[in-house]
Amino acid sequence: MSDSALSVDRVSVTFGSGEASVRALSDVSLAFPRAAITLIMGPSGSGKTTLLSVLGCLLKPQEGSVLLNGNDVMLLSDDELTRIRREHIGFVFQSFRLFDSLTALENVMLAMEVCGQKGPLLRSKATLHLENLGLSAKTHLKPSQLSGGEKQRVAIARALTREPQILLADEPTASLDSKAGELIAGILHDIAEAQKRTVVIVSHDDRLRPFAKNVVELRDGKLLGRAN
Repeated sequence: MSDSALSVDRVSVTFGSGEASVRALSDVSLAFPRAAITLIMGPSGSGKTTLLSVLGCLLKPQEGSVLLNGNDVMLLSDDELTRIRREHIGFVFQSFRLFDSLTALENVMLAMEVCGQKGPLLRSKATLHLENLGLSAKTHLKPSQLSGGEKQRVAIARALTREPQILLADEPTASLDSKAGELIAGILHDIAEAQKRTVVIVSHDDRLRPFAKNVVELRDGKLLGRAN
């Protein structure tokens, strides 16, 4: 696991108790290499989103370890986990989660302000993030004026404002047509390789397979191994 910024070791998660309990993850161990996409696939209810929540320090497993740069983050306090998420992890969602009342530029600027970035260069830095994703002509538009692929690119730009070491994406292409989905997949691939980031995607979308270095499958909370 030495080439991995992120890994899980024998992680198990159970929701509920007694006869109503559900084993969402069962003894999952997996390393996520740097500068590459790891694609996690599986049917609904397989544990994909639960695993992504664990990787994002949003959910603590009852058993096992989550290692970030070799350190078990599950031993940290809630405040420390919040700091880890803020400083090291970026999130991309299927639903984009943009503020409808703000322009593309303002959405990115707000994310920068929330994580403590301020000063006269804030606008130009946010503009550069959007320009790097081919949105230089769209910065003044609100989400309702953007296509699905453009909204997802704004969401990716927002996620990258903190220069995260790890980028976690939950079904980032599921609501996009084939052309937009392939564009987003290519962008995530370039982010991983060119920017040397660890990118983890959970998805049903087979279009993502060619862009991933590793493809693994979850079923009923258990890791079945590599699917490619």
